[in-house]
Amino acid sequence: MSDTGLPFFVYGTLLPGEPNHDRFLRGRTCREQPAVLPGALLYEGPGYPYAVEGHGTVHGALVTAAPGAYAELLGLLDDLEEFLGPGHPRNLYERVAREAVPAPGVPHEPGPGGPGAKEPGAGQPGPVRAWVYLAAGAVARSLRTGGTLVPGGDWLSRRPPPARRTP
Repeated sequence: MSDTGLPFFVYGTLLPGEPNHDRFLRGRTCREQPAVLPGALLYEGPGYPYAVEGHGTVHGALVTAAPGAYAELLGLLDDLEEFLGPGHPRNLYERVAREAVPAPGVPHEPGPGGPGAKEPGAGQPGPVRAWVYLAAGAVARSLRTGGTLVPGGDWLSRRPPPARRTP
């Protein structure tokens, strides 16, 4: 199965409301839906997070490129994430295909799935094969030994709640 045309699982500054969402995704996507990435942990980075393989769940969104925008979006995200190619020694992140799970209650439309991808049954969405940017080797090793985990694997949870206005 080819991994060409997969949606993207984003979990940090590309989420709606975060600084890179409008810059990189606005006008280039046709669908964005909440999802989780099982088998991963989320660590704090210098203003952005890193996901690494681990016994946890990362919260984020599945993003599907708009018709005709896939190649452009792939290039933009590879540049943003400093992905120079599989296993390149200067990669900040590795782009890998993993199974992400759309959040329950979110409509799931058929898309380019891989082995194990299936249609939802009985109200439960099935896994969707997607590109995800995981911390590259040296970065991942450093995070595992001295990094700060993001509680609950949710980048947005680290923000304080908005201040309440009183009349």
